[in-house]
Amino acid sequence: MLSRDTRYAAYLVFKMTDDCYGLDSPLQVASLSIGEDTSTHRVRLQSYASDEENDAPDEGAAPRLPQERPDGWLELELGDWYNHGDDEIDVCASVKETRFGGNWKKGLIVQGLEIRPKN
Repeated sequence: MLSRDTRYAAYLVFKMTDDCYGLDSPLQVASLSIGEDTSTHRVRLQSYASDEENDAPDEGAAPRLPQERPDGWLELELGDWYNHGDDEIDVCASVKETRFGGNWKKGLIVQGLEIRPKN
């Protein structure tokens, strides 16, 4: 149950192990679908860049980066929406690597998806 007339955001909550790799490149794409509407954003699970190709100027806006929470977990905003008060609506979120030939990944620990009012 979400409150009416409130802006919400969906966050991926995660940690990475000390020996993680492959999570910094290539960039991933976060997608958030609310009913029929879908928004996508480029994201980087690790805050530093190791692949200069990801920072090419023709790629558009800078990717969203994770923020550290007080509890030690990281959170990455996947998108937001305004809840007008619809009785029932589907919310679907994903983070995907969209480029073929990507690197192997290791060390991602996902706590879950958090939906909360956006400040």
